[in-house]
Amino acid sequence: MDRLRVEHLEVHYGDLVGVRDVSLDVQPGTIVALLGSNGAGKTTTLNCIAGLVRPSGGRIEWRGAPIGGEPAYAIVSKGLALSPEGWRLFVTQTVEQNLRLGATVQGDKGKISALFERVYVLFPRLAERRKQLAGTLSGGERQMLALGRALMSEPALLMLDEPSLGLAPTVVDQLYDALYKLHEEGLTLLLAEQSIPLALAIADYAYVLQTGRTVLEGTAEALENNAQVQEIYLGIKASAVV
Repeated sequence: MDRLRVEHLEVHYGDLVGVRDVSLDVQPGTIVALLGSNGAGKTTTLNCIAGLVRPSGGRIEWRGAPIGGEPAYAIVSKGLALSPEGWRLFVTQTVEQNLRLGATVQGDKGKISALFERVYVLFPRLAERRKQLAGTLSGGERQMLALGRALMSEPALLMLDEPSLGLAPTVVDQLYDALYKLHEEGLTLLLAEQSIPLALAIADYAYVLQTGRTVLEGTAEALENNAQVQEIYLGIKASAVV
């Protein structure tokens, strides 16, 4: 079963603690949101699951087997992909070349043409710019490319780190429409967002992180109007909300 479980995750950078105690459970076919302000530990958690950062403690389990500490290429080959914050594109390469790099782990090279088509149908703008250098794209187009590159590995679970950050509202709407479509196709999503309304509008379940810890969890519906979320996440006392 394509289930991801993280139990009491810790990540240290020397004496600096990035994550103190994060636990989460992502069931197959669901959308799970990680909420929290900047510095709460969302990015570190996703990077650790993706194999970009080594855990210092705790357990990461995928399909019933531990994967904590495995390298990124091994994690991708197991069916998990990350669309990172800041895109991390190869800016001197074309859109098509960046996408092809995402398919490096594909064992069946015969699938690559169909994967290109899937991305281009999802994001027609990338199809129009397939021969254009990634460094010349707009911020929204770069986010589409980062997401498309992650999809080229044909993941069972897609992780997204702050996909709406710094983008115009119309572009955010396009991206979230694409995420809805992917979810309808059966893709499991783990989404880190600072925007509570965006995340809870799409998620089935959510976890709130604060200073590297999971401090609250529940269904999106239950958390949407939870005063604790406002206090923990925004620093607003419930009594101060009129």
